[in-house]
Amino acid sequence: MLELNRRQSIQAMSSLVAMAASSRTLHAVAQPANKAALEASLSAALAKQDAQAIREAVAEMNRFLGDKAGVPEVPDQFVPIPRNGRWLTADEAAAGFEPLLSQIERYRWWKIGLDPAQLGSALREPAAVVSGCIAAGRAKLKGSERGLSLAREAADFLLWAQARGGTGVFPFPASRSKSGSAAFQSAERQLKAAEREGRLQEMLSNGWAINDLGSGGLQFDNGECGVAMLDIYAFTQEKKYLDSARTAADWALTRPMVTNWNFNSFSVYLLVRMHRATGEAKYLQAAASKALLGVIPGQLTQGARAGRWLDAHNAKPTYHYIMLRSLAELAIAMPSSHAVRPQVMAAFRSGLKARNPDFITQGAPNKDKAMETLLIVNRAFAGDIEFLKDTQSTEALDALAKLVSAQARRGNLPMGASEWGHFLEYVASGMKK
Repeated sequence: MLELNRRQSIQAMSSLVAMAASSRTLHAVAQPANKAALEASLSAALAKQDAQAIREAVAEMNRFLGDKAGVPEVPDQFVPIPRNGRWLTADEAAAGFEPLLSQIERYRWWKIGLDPAQLGSALREPAAVVSGCIAAGRAKLKGSERGLSLAREAADFLLWAQARGGTGVFPFPASRSKSGSAAFQSAERQLKAAEREGRLQEMLSNGWAINDLGSGGLQFDNGECGVAMLDIYAFTQEKKYLDSARTAADWALTRPMVTNWNFNSFSVYLLVRMHRATGEAKYLQAAASKALLGVIPGQLTQGARAGRWLDAHNAKPTYHYIMLRSLAELAIAMPSSHAVRPQVMAAFRSGLKARNPDFITQGAPNKDKAMETLLIVNRAFAGDIEFLKDTQSTEALDALAKLVSAQARRGNLPMGASEWGHFLEYVASGMKK
């Protein structure tokens, strides 16, 4: 009897061990074991536009990251806000764009007919010149006529590049080792990978990269350039610029969503602006869908870092405000009765609350894209005091404005062409209360 009990105990123990091993195996199959597998799972969910699967994949990534979720890949660096700082006056703003015009005239590399394989700069640069110069023109800043000439030159170069690409997208230079920027390094890796796989020809047209092979990276310049075309169209009413923007927006309509949330947001940004320019519902519908599936799901909703995007790359302040810019434009374009506007507003509000306090307590973690977004917010929500107060958007803009004003008074150009033009327009036009 004792021997029988002993054998039964051993068998029971063996069964428990086997069950535990089986459970571990099932757990390993059900839960991807590394970041690459998690990203592949998210990519598959995005490709299917399966909202539930996207949420589940993001939840798995969040668990995988643990206390690293929402932590930027590079530690934040805060530029102190000057004590007793003050905004530029309207007169200072009116004269503040001319120094930039001189710099643009010396620097401009965008010449129709150039060899894109020799470039170390992307189309987002002339796009920023277009948008900045048009903002200066709207505000009638000193030198604005000169600026309009530069804007036309840059815009016509973009038209040429878009036509050379041949697919509607604003392309990326297919150059190698011409720049140390992250964008060019990434593009070079893609070119090498395509070459190894025998797919190089499907990437290229006349020296331009027109296919990102599913990475989503072309959405960046396409979004910035498309919006620049809408800016110059609104100012000049020249149809060629609207046609160009429409072509870029129609390309964006077809883009699959990718795991880099900020890439998707560039298409949201362009599509919303295209809807505002044309009133066509398809652009707003597509923008809302891309935001709901390809931008908002990556945002943390709980914990100390709620409102940030969970992955290290998109947790960086630059990309944080790029994505908030697209959500801001989407919220503004949506009628209050739109079914998903509350969801967009909740994500937008949370994102502002996650980063705006930095400007007040620690300093500026970003200038350019934060300035662009905060100007949009303070202009569009000027009548919603509760929203501005809850998100500290007015205080954040005030701190950032004091910083860039102090830098300008020291003879520096504090921001890029687009952001500087929009800030000067805001001040010179009396938008600051």
